[in-house]
Amino acid sequence: MNLKDIHNVYLIGIGGIGMSALARYFKFIDKKVAGYDKTPTPLTRELTEIGIDIHYEDDVNAIDKAFMDRGHTLVVYTPAVPESHSEYQYFVKHGFKVKKRSEVLGIITKDSFCFAVAGTHGKTTTSSILAHLLNETGIPLTAFLGGISEDFNSNFLFTGDTYSVVEADEYDRSFLRLYPDVACITSMDADHLDIYGTNDELAKSFKEFADKLQPDGKLFVRNGLPLEGITYGIEDGSDYCIQNLAIENGVYIFDLCTPETIVKGVKFNKPGKHNLLNGLVAFAMAIEAGSSLEHLAKALETFKGVERRFSFKVKNDDFVFIDDYAHHPTEINAVFDAISEMYPNKKVLAVFQPHLFSRTRDFADAFAQSLSNFDSVVLLDIYPAREEPIAGITSSWLLDKIINPRKKIVEKSNLLQEIKAQNPDVLVTMGAGDIGLEISKIKKELEHAN
Repeated sequence: MNLKDIHNVYLIGIGGIGMSALARYFKFIDKKVAGYDKTPTPLTRELTEIGIDIHYEDDVNAIDKAFMDRGHTLVVYTPAVPESHSEYQYFVKHGFKVKKRSEVLGIITKDSFCFAVAGTHGKTTTSSILAHLLNETGIPLTAFLGGISEDFNSNFLFTGDTYSVVEADEYDRSFLRLYPDVACITSMDADHLDIYGTNDELAKSFKEFADKLQPDGKLFVRNGLPLEGITYGIEDGSDYCIQNLAIENGVYIFDLCTPETIVKGVKFNKPGKHNLLNGLVAFAMAIEAGSSLEHLAKALETFKGVERRFSFKVKNDDFVFIDDYAHHPTEINAVFDAISEMYPNKKVLAVFQPHLFSRTRDFADAFAQSLSNFDSVVLLDIYPAREEPIAGITSSWLLDKIINPRKKIVEKSNLLQEIKAQNPDVLVTMGAGDIGLEISKIKKELEHAN
């Protein structure tokens, strides 16, 4: 498919974080863009503001007639859209070019020098750091991010098409549609077992992804993962390694060792060893674009972060409010470790919205163990996303597994009242569902209270 022959792009599920980045790209290159989503969100409002028409009912008649030009229209959909969706069915039955988001990403980026970031955790932060480093060092790039970069205030960046930065998503084996020149794998924890069935199958898929690299490509892997590649780690003798790590005023300071040299006194502002590893591999990948080590070190220090990735919403001497996208036990543990490192001996309240019935079922014991570490735990109801309920799998069922006397389930409408009543030193909200839409309300109230 030649994108030059496409005049119109219609996106089913346009409000998703990855889909909206594609919508911005096609709008940027002067295609006519429109789409469908279930509900209005801040992301869809922003797309509407730049001239993209969006409707919220599954109705073929609501689609602009321009998009019925079969020869010049591309239809993009996300795997979260069910096959029964009537608009999807219409386009398939009438012979339109209908492609998954991941396939379109592969088409867009295959003629560029493609940096692909894979892993069950850390993709969005790592790709955002990488895009920031390349941008700050003058490298022309197109970046498709799975979160809103606080450096660009967007999930999309275009300064040229020589290089591209993409998240290589393992869900639905989407990352096998990419053609990376340089890639990294940050983690391979069990996840998406509704797709893969077993962790062994997930691991096989990551091996397939590694084999997709261009013949002279480079693969960076976190030390300890069962894959061959250039390793990175903290204080462990990896090819790229952090040494002499210290914390001063909430900032990491360290020496960054490459296979050839050592960059001393590097600074990084995002809490958590997991974020530090993300910054390290982004730094290592950025070297492959020809950026100097000194410029990269300065750029790493100025990275602001990604919305909903250990994002500080309120931060003062008496109270801290952190919001994070964590929706897997490993991610929750990383958030807990970061808070414990930065705020020892503080009373921490964790508010968690489980995401997907299947994930809650598959990792219930691990979720319970992770959440039990916090001083106090509040659960919201499970966010279903693309799934139908599973009998017996509820937040109450998960709550019973949590070994912590300070635990309860709260309705979303009563959440703010409960937070105020508990009056924690540190509040952390976590989850990949619509809990993100509550954050601004909570912040507004707690800023005034503190």
